[in-house]
Amino acid sequence: MASAPAKVAVLASGRGSNLAALLDARTRGELPVEFVLVGSDKATAGALRLAEAAGIATLALDPRSYADRRAFDLDLFERITDSGAEWLVLAGFMRILDGEALRPWAGRIINIHPSLLPKYRGLHTHRRALEAGDAEHGASVHFVTAELDGGPVIAQARLPIGAGDDEQSLAQRLLPLEHRLLPAVLAELAGGRLQWDGHGPRFDGRPLSMPLQLGTHGLQP
Repeated sequence: MASAPAKVAVLASGRGSNLAALLDARTRGELPVEFVLVGSDKATAGALRLAEAAGIATLALDPRSYADRRAFDLDLFERITDSGAEWLVLAGFMRILDGEALRPWAGRIINIHPSLLPKYRGLHTHRRALEAGDAEHGASVHFVTAELDGGPVIAQARLPIGAGDDEQSLAQRLLPLEHRLLPAVLAELAGGRLQWDGHGPRFDGRPLSMPLQLGTHGLQP
């Protein structure tokens, strides 16, 4: 008897292109999960409209209506728990999360970030890679901790930086790789090949000493 698909919630602050990639992967049969909630800190976020069109429950909370960041985060995570979600994906959620709110979800939250972590945590990653003269750039999916973009890295996608690249072209070339990377990681987590052992990621039962790499045929050690 097949097991029930993993229940997933997604948080996003923007247009929702990574959410769209997750939904497309599910439609193609590559991502056997059930999306139970899409939440945002912005009622106008495009991600909420995508979720509504897909028949997924949505939640929009205004951080300004809470006493402080911690109060917002605790309420947000209580509602995520109430949704029945087993996994939480941050797909362009532009907030730093409170450590107390995160604690019960250790090893069950992932985030996608547009750099080859630990390089370039935070914002303006494409610009910073260009200014540093890097030969390559990329995206990372990592487990979320209270440290900004600092949790253990699970997998990465890489691309060479061209001589003619600017910030916009680099971002545009990276986005399709992000849209492959995030569903691939979530599929392996939901399927059990990727796990959190309390210290970091394990793949096929072995600790990951280096992030998995996105190749032509999916994630590879």
